[in-house]
Amino acid sequence: MAQVLQLTFANALNNTMTLNIAEPKANLSETEINAAMQIIVDQGIFAKDGAIFNLKKSARVVERHVTSFEINV
Repeated sequence: MAQVLQLTFANALNNTMTLNIAEPKANLSETEINAAMQIIVDQGIFAKDGAIFNLKKSARVVERHVTSFEINV
């Protein structure tokens, strides 16, 4: 099953952006995720229209299960 860690940030203009990280380390703790997000906020890495994404909004791991079917052509 494919997993993606989604980290969502906001800025002063109320814009949001989501950073998707494929196949994150297993058993990540809330403390580890918060610390990683804080580093991103502190570094001011991402911005839009001059407003830095400096607010942590949410974090989640999304699992995707894909079932393929054979199709007769």
